[in-house]
Amino acid sequence: MKKLTIENKEFNLKDIKQLYPAVIIKTGYKDETTEMSLEWIDTEAKGKVEVVGYGLFVSIDDEKYSFMYKTRDELNHAIGLITQQINS
Repeated sequence: MKKLTIENKEFNLKDIKQLYPAVIIKTGYKDETTEMSLEWIDTEAKGKVEVVGYGLFVSIDDEKYSFMYKTRDELNHAIGLITQQINS
């Protein structure tokens, strides 16, 4: 069974329902944040929102695992490591 490791957490690849990156932004209401797609931040946001960080999210059944990164470069590095694991 093929495994995927993210930040020392191991997952069975076949169990993953969703695996996606996102940007975390402030909603403008108190300290509330939300996930948005990277495409949206690149095309629509254009400096209109405050970026809090970036994340990789893994959904398995009813559980959601979050892996947070301060910069997009850190997120891109993590995505590269995942790609290597999946393609090996």
